[in-house]
Amino acid sequence: MTLRLSCAALAAGALAACAPAVQPGATTTGTATLPAGAPSTGAPSGTTVAMRDSIDAKLAQYTSVRLTTDLPLSARQRQMVPLLIQAAREMDGVFRMQTYGNLDSLLASIPDPRLRRYAEINYGPWDRIANNAPFVPGFGAKPEGSNLYPAGMTKTEFDAQVAAGGARADSLKSLYTLVRRGPGGRLTAVPYHVAFAPQMQRAAGYLRQAAALADDAGLRRYLELRADALLTDNYQPSDLAWLDMKTNPLDIVIGPIETYEDALYGYKAAYEAYVLVKDQEWSQRLSRYAALLPSLQRALPVAEQFKRETPGTDSDLNAYDVVYYAGEANAGSKTIAINLPNDEEVQLAKGTRRLQLRNAVQAKFDRILVPIAGILIAPDQRRHVTFDAFFGNTMFHEVAHGLGIKNTINNRGTVREALRDQASALEEGKADVLGLWMETRLLDTGEMRGDVSDNYVTFLASIFRSVRFGASSAHGRANIARFNYFKERGAFSRDAASGTYRVDAARMRQAVDALSEQILRYQGEGDYAGVQAFMERYGRIDAELQGDLNRVGNAGIPVDVVFEQGASVLGF
Repeated sequence: MTLRLSCAALAAGALAACAPAVQPGATTTGTATLPAGAPSTGAPSGTTVAMRDSIDAKLAQYTSVRLTTDLPLSARQRQMVPLLIQAAREMDGVFRMQTYGNLDSLLASIPDPRLRRYAEINYGPWDRIANNAPFVPGFGAKPEGSNLYPAGMTKTEFDAQVAAGGARADSLKSLYTLVRRGPGGRLTAVPYHVAFAPQMQRAAGYLRQAAALADDAGLRRYLELRADALLTDNYQPSDLAWLDMKTNPLDIVIGPIETYEDALYGYKAAYEAYVLVKDQEWSQRLSRYAALLPSLQRALPVAEQFKRETPGTDSDLNAYDVVYYAGEANAGSKTIAINLPNDEEVQLAKGTRRLQLRNAVQAKFDRILVPIAGILIAPDQRRHVTFDAFFGNTMFHEVAHGLGIKNTINNRGTVREALRDQASALEEGKADVLGLWMETRLLDTGEMRGDVSDNYVTFLASIFRSVRFGASSAHGRANIARFNYFKERGAFSRDAASGTYRVDAARMRQAVDALSEQILRYQGEGDYAGVQAFMERYGRIDAELQGDLNRVGNAGIPVDVVFEQGASVLGF
């Protein structure tokens, strides 16, 4: 439900939404606003030799990948791609405001080009693969609510105003509003399409220009509806149209989608975009697995009340080359697969689409996963680390998002509402472990062929890859918790002499079943306290694991990728 504001209040809120983030105790100088403890000059202090060495090491954590494709495109499709990229760039600008505020002011204040580049990668002064630790001199901790809530707002204040109920409470919690202070300091919800009106109007214009060039009727309809959605914050019609597309060679995921950036409540969606070229042949090979979802749902290793929902049967699996990332998707660690829409009503009605970003998956496998396995996996098990298993684990992670339960069994609302800031990490953990459970079952029943040890050993190697993202990442936190849970149950062992790990397939299978059941219960019951206790117990990196991760880092293996991307890289 949309809150109706007076014109004066709405205008004031919209202006505040685009202003630099002001944090508690901040010092404001001119147009630049810095968090508490930042230097009052508005610029970072001088860079020392030690700092230069540190920032060089940080930059070395990322390896550069050119985003290109050799998939066939017609002349009209090649005209469309730059328009879609232009629309995506608008999401990038909005995400900068959502996560930090006036990021251009920060970047302009950093004289060291290497430090400035690292701030660009992280969309601010906080290191996204180091638990959001500040790396620009003078900055303190990253605000949990980023720039999505007003400076100085407490949870008590927010909860009290939400408790008053009604349409106003719904708008404050909405995925698509910024929370700002209105007259008298009262919290006010500003719709995204109002707060970011210029960017949304430009992006919608690019989408409509692309739609006019689209030969595929489904893609044309989706682009037109998505343009409307950017201007209204009503995304459900375009989500449904997106799921109806089956033959489109081009695609774009665009808008406010994931809630990872809101570490305060997990209510607010951040803007992002992916521009994609579909691999029709690979997609056809993958499509058969979507039909198995209902039977897999019925077979989940949990009591009946936690699997009573029926996943949509219109779900599909597709493989793409991704040619552009923007916004939240481009910040810190990069996504290699997508499962959307997140709208629970749409998921139950029509399912979801799982997009495997094949060129990004290949880059991470070659440049990161294989070198990690060469250090941390027992030599005789390294042959089980394969691209097919990595691609499969990634794919079934996305498929698994569609399984389980979306609404709590005890009237606590949706799982996302009940688990709030814990929801994202637990959902990523569910997808990881249920994806592995699905592969095990499909291999057992003959629906897939292969050696389950490939999936298990590759999965363990990938945990080491993902925990390096740090606990500030939902994916990183989920992997840390799962590593410790599996370790406790003997799913793998570590050889002290060589510092390498060996999977025990039988115990891995048992641990997968047990963790799947526990996560599904947490979600179905909306057990916020239980999830908190679970993450507190398992979501920590101990000294032994940290030492092994340090060995990987000291070997010069990158943590993640950054992209050379755009129309010029594609040669358009």
